[in-house]
Amino acid sequence: MAATLSIRCGSAGKVGGPPDPLRGRPRNRADPYGRPSGYGVREQRAPGRDRCDAISHREGPPVTEDAEYDAQRRRRPWRRVLVGVVALSVVGGLVVWLNRDKITPPDEGCTVTTAAGSGTLELPAAANAATITAVAMSRGLPERAVTISLATAIQESKLRNLEGGDRDSVGLFQQRPSQGWGTIEQIMDPVYATNKFLDALVKVNGYAQMPLTDAAQQVQRSGYPQAYAKHENNATLLATVLTGREPASLDCVVHQLPDPHPTDRAEPVPDAANLSDRVRREFGKAVTAAGAEKPAKDPREVLALTPQPTASTAGAGGPGQTGWALAHWSVAQAAELGIGQVAYDGKVWRVDKPGEGWKPLAGAPSDRVLVTLGAPVKK
Repeated sequence: MAATLSIRCGSAGKVGGPPDPLRGRPRNRADPYGRPSGYGVREQRAPGRDRCDAISHREGPPVTEDAEYDAQRRRRPWRRVLVGVVALSVVGGLVVWLNRDKITPPDEGCTVTTAAGSGTLELPAAANAATITAVAMSRGLPERAVTISLATAIQESKLRNLEGGDRDSVGLFQQRPSQGWGTIEQIMDPVYATNKFLDALVKVNGYAQMPLTDAAQQVQRSGYPQAYAKHENNATLLATVLTGREPASLDCVVHQLPDPHPTDRAEPVPDAANLSDRVRREFGKAVTAAGAEKPAKDPREVLALTPQPTASTAGAGGPGQTGWALAHWSVAQAAELGIGQVAYDGKVWRVDKPGEGWKPLAGAPSDRVLVTLGAPVKK
């Protein structure tokens, strides 16, 4: 069965509801990724707030025949003008494209596309999903553990790092300090929260073979034990992409990268040092990060991320799959870490080519992922 993913919420957590007030915040006022110090500012959900389903559908009022007729009449004068302009242009031997510089760019967000299905996520959700996947891979856990973790986080928080929730629940997995999961500050750290969830999951005997919702419930002890099942298809689709099993299958549109010189000291600096720290913290010993040679006439920093075969990553698909996991992780984190280009295995993703996805690039290495910080300098 093909999966169709759409991670978005209405203000009441219901399909077709008004826009969520948490969306669209300026990055210099509140980080939509909801990460603690070193990660950014957090999001908050009012206690008792409903969670929306993973699959959403757009709804709207029906268009009547009269309304459509009126709309057509309003459009006709512009059509006549356009026909006249094109006719004059063709006569002169040149076709002129009107308002070429005012083409609306694609909406911000990420798209996953595989043979099994496709879907979209908001940027913070994609970044958090990539972090969950990286942490599980660093522990050498099977893809099933990634799928269970993602399905749980989709159900609990829609992959958002929530500061509030039911009673004292916080974070991606809505873990409770009062139940021994850690302090609020610790749980609001996506890496810590994911490790705590996985610590509990691996203690469940036979978790990889049992129904997903049962495995998740053994960890979460939710009042709705069957709720995780409805997210299995979407979580499976995400896990296939983010573990690197499906190459070049994640594309993100980012309208503006963070300021390389932020005035707010609380904001992370999008530089090679910060990127290296994040890679080491999320992927552990499975990856090394080092500076790489810059292309001619391009002043931007370039970092080489190299998969390392370790005992914990044995059987995880090999360096090639880990390389694509790294490449997809880099694209998913681009909006937060200021990544402008990712090159790997003969392909390249560029932030200044929104919606184009991965394109062929001669010379893109297959033994390491080259990550370029910052948008290209306009000439």
